[in-house]
Amino acid sequence: MESVYDLKQENDKIWTKDFLFICIANFFVFIGFQMTLPTLPLFVEKLGGSDQLIGIVVSIFTLSALLIRPWVGHALESKGRRFVYLVGLGIFVVSVGSYAFMSSLILLFLMRIIQGLGWGMSTTAGGTVATDIIPKKRRGEGMGYFGLSGNIALALGPSLGLVLVSLIGFSYTFLLAAFGGLLALIFAAMLHYKPVEKNAAPHKKWDIVEKTALKPASLMFFMTMCFGGIASFLPLYAHQKGVGGIEWYFIVYAAALMVSRTFSGRIYDLKGHQAVFIPGAVLIIAAMLCLAYLGNFVYLITAATLFGFGFGAIQPAMQAWAVEKAPMNRKGMANATFFSFFDLGIGFGAFFYGFIASHFGYADIYLTAACSVFISVLLYLFYLYRDTKHKHQQWTANRPIA
Repeated sequence: MESVYDLKQENDKIWTKDFLFICIANFFVFIGFQMTLPTLPLFVEKLGGSDQLIGIVVSIFTLSALLIRPWVGHALESKGRRFVYLVGLGIFVVSVGSYAFMSSLILLFLMRIIQGLGWGMSTTAGGTVATDIIPKKRRGEGMGYFGLSGNIALALGPSLGLVLVSLIGFSYTFLLAAFGGLLALIFAAMLHYKPVEKNAAPHKKWDIVEKTALKPASLMFFMTMCFGGIASFLPLYAHQKGVGGIEWYFIVYAAALMVSRTFSGRIYDLKGHQAVFIPGAVLIIAAMLCLAYLGNFVYLITAATLFGFGFGAIQPAMQAWAVEKAPMNRKGMANATFFSFFDLGIGFGAFFYGFIASHFGYADIYLTAACSVFISVLLYLFYLYRDTKHKHQQWTANRPIA
């Protein structure tokens, strides 16, 4: 059965035909997703939903993606990348396209759950295929380039979605978003997968995480909580503050993200995560504070720039770290673990910040988000301390006796 891309490559070339196809497929599914990111909260508001309901609609999507990812991790090894990837993209296309015909919040809620299942399958499979294709010695750099495909979509998708909603309405906008997913499905179908020897060991019943990926995954949880506040409430917050040009936030953020990814992956490959995590986290904290004290357009663009550079440095480094020490037959599960915590952070953030918005106000969302990132810094320092202590104990135990 086809399963994984042959990792025994003859050279360290990144830009192969298959890598180009996976990047194009990633671009189209992300642009479809990003078009709905700022428009769905507005759609929920149009249907009569409250701030808390907006948070729930966003969070239920990520919760369903979270629940499916452990199964996806196993399926990638047992059923093959192609099956999981194409089925996930197909579910995404159908669910997003269905929004064009929605007039009920209950139906929208149910289809968001289904979209989350498709998103969890397609993104985990896509990230794993990219990991398979990229040469091991250039994994940080390659994942940075792979992430660029999603970042370009991020630069175009949110603004395109907002503009299209104002021009042609929600229904046609959602249909075009679904068409993006369809194009992703076409390019994903053109990928070639080579078989390798399959691990015959049965999976344990409660084998739902890859332990070697838990450190970077847990750090990403606190980082991606910020997304819940930005994606769900920033357009509403900017409107409340009388700050125009929200479309430019997403464009500038994506541009900074793309610039950051061109060199941060190489830094990770050469110097490790220590060289990118703390600086990236500091930039994200500064970005959240700019949003918390949003005064005018300059604050908005400054926040977009800082957040883009910070997250652009951290995300590919954490994903490369997550799969770095996983066994060959556990790369899919490592990616599933990483994205599970990624989704959990977004979903919990959207739900939690919906409560914050209703009881305190939009500005407090971003103060809380800054605290979340600070917690990730403390956790990272704890991991470094524990690893250093463990290495010292091993060195002491193995030191030859004079």
